[in-house]
Order: sequence, then structure tokens, then C-alpha cells
Amino acid sequence: MSVLTSGQPLEQAPTTPRVGPLGRLARVTYRRRGRTVLAWLAALVVAVLLSMSYGGDFKADYSAPGSDSQQAQTLLEERFPAQAGDTVDVVVYAADGVQGHQAEVQSLLGDLGAVRHVDAVSDPFTDPAAISPDGTTLVAHLRLDVENPVDMPVADSEHLLEIADSASSSAFQVALGGQSIVQAEQGEIGSEGLGLAAAAIILLIMFGSLVAAGLPILVAVAGLAVSSTLTTVVISFVDAPDWSTSLATMMGIGIGIDYALLMVTRFREWRAAGLDPEAATVATLDTAGRSVLVAGTTVVISMLGLFAMGLSFMRGAAVVTILGVLVVMLASITLFPALLGYLGKHVDRLRLPIGRSHAVVVAEGGHVEPSRGWLAWSRLVDRHRWVAATVGVVALLALASPFLGVRFGFPDAGNNREETSSRQAYDALADGFGAGMNGPLLLVAEVPAGSTAGVLDQVGAAVAGTKGVAAVTPAVLNEAGDTAVMTVFPATGPQDSETVDLVNTLRDDVLPAATSGSEASVHVGGVTATSIDSTDNIAKRLPLLIGGVVLLSMLLLIASFRSLAIAIKAAVMNLLSVAAAYGVVALVLQGGWAGQLIGIDTATPLPAFVPVLMFAVLFGLSMDYEVFLVSRMREGWLRTRDNEMAILGGLAGTGRVITAAAAIMVAVFAAFVPSPDVVLKVIGVGMAAAIFIDATVVRLLLVPAVMHLLGKANWWMPDWLGRVLPELHVEGHPEDHLAPTRA
Repeated sequence: MSVLTSGQPLEQAPTTPRVGPLGRLARVTYRRRGRTVLAWLAALVVAVLLSMSYGGDFKADYSAPGSDSQQAQTLLEERFPAQAGDTVDVVVYAADGVQGHQAEVQSLLGDLGAVRHVDAVSDPFTDPAAISPDGTTLVAHLRLDVENPVDMPVADSEHLLEIADSASSSAFQVALGGQSIVQAEQGEIGSEGLGLAAAAIILLIMFGSLVAAGLPILVAVAGLAVSSTLTTVVISFVDAPDWSTSLATMMGIGIGIDYALLMVTRFREWRAAGLDPEAATVATLDTAGRSVLVAGTTVVISMLGLFAMGLSFMRGAAVVTILGVLVVMLASITLFPALLGYLGKHVDRLRLPIGRSHAVVVAEGGHVEPSRGWLAWSRLVDRHRWVAATVGVVALLALASPFLGVRFGFPDAGNNREETSSRQAYDALADGFGAGMNGPLLLVAEVPAGSTAGVLDQVGAAVAGTKGVAAVTPAVLNEAGDTAVMTVFPATGPQDSETVDLVNTLRDDVLPAATSGSEASVHVGGVTATSIDSTDNIAKRLPLLIGGVVLLSMLLLIASFRSLAIAIKAAVMNLLSVAAAYGVVALVLQGGWAGQLIGIDTATPLPAFVPVLMFAVLFGLSMDYEVFLVSRMREGWLRTRDNEMAILGGLAGTGRVITAAAAIMVAVFAAFVPSPDVVLKVIGVGMAAAIFIDATVVRLLLVPAVMHLLGKANWWMPDWLGRVLPELHVEGHPEDHLAPTRA
């Protein structure tokens, strides 16, 4: 070990260092940096042109394939196209009775019916079921000419809200409900900008230099610009939900900055060790670049696991996110070294008046010795390995415990903010008509033409007499006379377990008995039934996702680190980390003190696809930090064959990088917490919590403690398995880039 000041010349090795493919690619892009930057600009232009020519629209089908609710929806679309369109509920409340305000209501409905995309308006005064039993509340329906709420222009929905607000008075309140209204109320919060701003501050604190801090931002923004533009082309070929862009953006910004952060740190170390900018760039990609490639691959593998769910919207979200990850990885290994060609000599320029300069201690292998603080922490974990391991496991299990009481389902307008029109409409319907008014079930009956009356009467009577049913509307036939629709209003709300029991009872007992001996078939559909079917479908397929992702990730880690113990340990700890994040999500969804901190003030169900999505994303990101940490440990092990020193040096050497990288990820995900969309809010909370837990409790405490306990078993692998799996050399050959002696 020797002490060098940054920039001190270092005698180069007499032999040419072993340089892998990434190192050779770095040399090419460094020397041809102008062409590389122009190539990225050209890629952006091509992406924009493709987007203008072939750009598509977001759409998503949340129904479970082959489910009863999907069959009901298909029949509606084919035989009741008017019934399949989106609707807006107009809810009017008057304490002195709505009948006395008939003229005002008709005028209001006339104004609402004149808005673009409103195709038809129901008359509540000709339908006794449209006025509450106490006469204070009525509901009318605006039938839209769009089938999907996302197709309703926000400006038109906002116009509807303006009309309703203008019509309201102290004695006559109007509220609008429906998914298109919810979307208009949510708006945009600029989460991406908040995340980037937070990341920039963290990078400035870490590096103390505008140039060093700006490099990761440039790489992430460049990758994000290309991938987000290409997303509009991708959704022309695959169905993807509108929130998939937010997920891809979170991932693109987070990992793009993290990967570049790792490589900027390593580049500065190589420069401090005396390498010139080009040699330092090659060495950086030949060492840290390999970690980036393996880490990015684990993220892609995790997202590919979403294909096992068999849901079109999951596949679409996975494709959009994988595109963002791949483009960011490409930017990290091509654009980053090209930018170093321009800025490498000035990486520590434009320093801020924070921190203090000190002599750089260069250890064997070319990395800078970590600070005394990180070394002290690493030794503390080593001395108290049993305590650290026990505390880590207990903490994770304690955080995971609230998930045992989680309630699955889809949030609805009843979980929106109290000041929103959709929440007010929801509450008014529940107060006036009963909780089930907000979650009606649609019975879609397929019957032989000419023999409908008797069968439909039997079905209606049987359903009306079923426990838990508040009301059933008369059957409405289509023009062909072979399909009928009835609306069933449960006595309980759409999120109540009794409603789930009712749906199952109708399907398993009531409807088969009512149609026995006839050729009729009746399907239970509607938003509430679709939510129930989707939840059940995801629960059945979840083991496929977990098993496939864990197995493939373990194989990649075994090949990367030539160790069974490290792969098994990583899988177990990542599962514990994800479980702890689930527990945090379940806690905030309870609507208590934790939920109120982020704007959730009512007990809210958890959409079943959210933990699936979180697992795929978080397992991949957790593997990122595992690769960053263990690759440096393996580097020390190969050099010294001393397990204790390898773990001490690896933890101390990467602790600062992992902490900064995790802080950036937490900031990026936390920027989505203010979103009025409950799903995005929950995803942001869960992922921010998971990254924080993983980078603190797991990577900086539990992993080194367990590896100290395992000793040399960390690096064991059966000979037969070693011959089968390729050796990736994820740590590279750092010693080859330094001279054996220093001047």
C-alpha cells in the first residue's frame, strides 16, 4: 500500500493488461467520442420519427384470461356495444328532496349532455330506482362514446366537472363519479423532475464536484430520452397500462444514475492510482462495467418473470420497463466512456465548498482505501457478527408482519381524497342507496332467442332471493333477443369480503340452479367481479413468478461469483427484503397514522398486481446492490485468499457507493408518493422502503455478518457445477491495469 495524491504518475506495466470486451468497447468509444455522441443524438432523432409515424396509445385489460367476468365483458362488447362504453355518474343531493329541484336537474343534465363525447343521458325521474328511498339523492348516467376511460380527453372530463361545480349550491350539491373523472382529478405532479433534482443533490454531496455529479445525470437523461420516446412505438404492438411509463421512468432514472455513479467512483479511483484518462476509462469499464452488465441483467430477468403471470397488462409493463433498462445499460457502456473522453480530465473540476481534500491511499488492486468511518463500521459488524445477523433478521420479520393482515382488491373512488368530486359522489351514493350501489354486478345472460322470458324470470327471482343482494334490475334484451343484462346491487360495498362471497355463491350455486334444464348461461361481470377474478388469478400464478425469477437469478450469481452460498444467501435475503417492503405497504394501507403521512386516510385494499410488480422490480434492484458489494469482496478474495479481509475491504470499499446509490433510488421512488393515484403512491412507498431496507439492514449489516459466519464456505462450488457453468469474471482483472512497482 502507498499514499499518492490524485494525479501522481504511476509507472505502467511492461505487459499489455488483459482487457475484456467491455474494456475494448470503452477504448473505441473513448477515442471516437464525437461519433458516439452523434450516434446517440441520431438514435434520439430516429426514435422521435418512429414515434411520430407509428406511435400508439396505452390500453390495458385487467381481467383474468378465461375468467367468468371476462366472458361477460366479451359478450357486452359484442352484443351490447352501448353497455360496454364508459359511463359518468351524476349524483345530486338535496336535503329537502330532489323532486323539488327537477327543473334544475334537467337543466344540469342538458348542459352535461352537450359536452363532447357524451353520447346519451339517462332520465332519473322516469326510473324509480334512480332516486334514493328517502328522496334526497338521485343518480343519472352519462353514457360516453369511448369504451376505455383513458380514451376520454382530460379536458372534456374537466369541462364536466366545471359544469357540476357551477350547478352546486348550499341546498343542491352535485358530484361526478367514474374512472374518467378520477383520471381528470389526478393530474400530473412532475415526479420525474423531483426525482432528478433529489438525485443531483445527493451526487453533489457525494462527489463535491459539478462535473463528477453531472456525468450520471447526463447518462440517465440520455437513456431515458431515447427509451421513453421508443415506448410510444412499442405500445403499438403490445398492450400496456398508462402507469407503465411511470414505472419505466423510475427504473431508468434510478438505475441509470446508480450505474454511472458506480463507474464514476471507480474512474476516480483509477485516476487517483495514476492512470491517464483513457487507461482509467478502459479499466473502469473492464471492472465496474462488468458489475453493471450483470446487475442490469438481473433486473431484466426479474422483469421477464412478469410474463409468467399470463396477464396482458403485466407483459406490456414488463416490455416497457425492460426497454428502459436495456437502453440505460447501453448508455452506461457506450455513452459514458465517450463523455469521459471530454470530461475525464476535469472530473474533479468545479468543486463545491463542501468536504475537505485529503491524501488518497491506493491499495492493491487499484482501488482507493475507504474512509476510516466505513472501515470502523465493517470491523464492528465483524466483531459482532452473531448480534448483527440476529438483529437484521428480526428487524426484517418485524417489518414484514403487517402484511399478514393485508386485504387484496382494487382501490376505488371511496379511497380518493375527501375533497374530490369522485369521492363525494361515492359517499353520496353509499349514504343514499347503500354501499352496494358503488359496486354493482352485471349478469350477462346468453339465452336461445324466443325462449328468454321464463329463464330470465327464474334467474331474476333466484338472484333477488339470495342473501346479500339488495336489488336486481329487470332484464334488458339486445336487438337480436339472444342476450340479456341485469344489474345486481349487493348489500355490501365493493371492497367487503361479503361481496366476494356473494359473487362466488351466485356463480357456484344460484345461477347454475336457476338455469338448470335450459340452454341459457349466465356470467357475472362488472368492475367488482373483474377485480375478484384478477386477484384470484394472480394468487394462483404468483409461485411461478417467484420460483422462476429466484432460480434464474441464482444461476446468474453462481456463474458470476463461483459460489453456491452467495447465490442462496442472496436469494433468501432478497426475499426477506421484499417481504419487509410488503409489510410497510400493508401498514400504510391500513389508513392509520402511517397512511395519513402519505395521504391515505381510509383503509385501502392492495391490488394484487402491485406486490407482483414490486417483487419483479425489487428483486432485480436488490441483486444490483448484491453484485456491487460481492464483486468487490470477490476481488479481495482472489487477491488475498483471506475471507475476513475480503469482506472487510468489500464492505468498506462499497459502503459509500451503495449508500449514495440507494439514497438516489429512494429519492426517485419517493417522488411518486405525492401522486393522487393510490396505485402509484403505494408503488412509490413500497419501493422506496424496500431500497432503504435493502441498502441498510441487508447489504450493510446482514450480508457481511452472514458471510463472516460462513467463512471460506462463501467461495465453495462443486467441481462438476464449475465445469458446467461459464465463468463470467464479474470482478475483472484490476491488478492487470496497474504496474507491479510504483515510481
